[in-house]
Amino acid sequence: MRILTTLAALIWAAPCFSDAALLSETAIPLEQTAELSAIDLRDDGATFVMVTDRGVAFEGTIIRAGDSITGLTIAQQAALLDDAGDPLKNRLADAEGISFAPEGGFHVSFENWGRVWYYPSITSEAQANPVFDAFQTFQPNAGLEALATGPDGAIYTIPERSGRYDEPFPVYRYISDWDIAFVIPRTDSFLITGADFGPDGLLYVLERDFLGIGFRSRVRRFDMNGNGETVMQSAFGTHSNLEGIAVWQDDTGATRLTMVSDNGQTFLPTMIVEYRLLD
Repeated sequence: MRILTTLAALIWAAPCFSDAALLSETAIPLEQTAELSAIDLRDDGATFVMVTDRGVAFEGTIIRAGDSITGLTIAQQAALLDDAGDPLKNRLADAEGISFAPEGGFHVSFENWGRVWYYPSITSEAQANPVFDAFQTFQPNAGLEALATGPDGAIYTIPERSGRYDEPFPVYRYISDWDIAFVIPRTDSFLITGADFGPDGLLYVLERDFLGIGFRSRVRRFDMNGNGETVMQSAFGTHSNLEGIAVWQDDTGATRLTMVSDNGQTFLPTMIVEYRLLD
């Protein structure tokens, strides 16, 4: 027991590697936003669309006082529909990624029965994109976790797991057909949870590591050749289970990382966390 206690203390005290400053960490006191899995923000950094892994979508606005998030308002919420207009149910409702589309509306990626669907509005029935054969080969509960729309309008999506510890994560891209744009090196025991393109045109990827006693989170950013760097990494226990990320530029020209947590049907509150990059 003493060894385990010492190990836990060392892990919790591990230094945080970060090129980013934590601005705020705020509980979202709205029961219907439990199990948030993804967020995307408009360029104003306030107007959002979010989704839960129970297939519920939200539109609203983040409220700030200076640099601190003080809350949010929900303008509309709705259960996601399938392409026949029926509410998604059970495993088919496991929405994990969301991204605004250039033509309006948004795309959603789903972990089980891997697919990416387009929604013209929060209450519209889904419009199905073609399904890539590789999406049906993922490990159970480890499918399409991250979703982002590129500056070129292409859809980019990444599975939670790559299949092996020594195998990189594929970044799937859809323009007129699916292909693999590039791969992301898999390092340590981090797994993919979210992604977004930043104002610099780079792909920012949110990852998590779970050690039974807490989570640590990491954000890396990549160019289209797969060259990357770490811009934020927290120590174990700093934040809860961060699953969704939106990247945007504030009025000072700085890049911000806005992230939401999945409370996993626990008593823990859903959190919204925001960092400002220092470079």
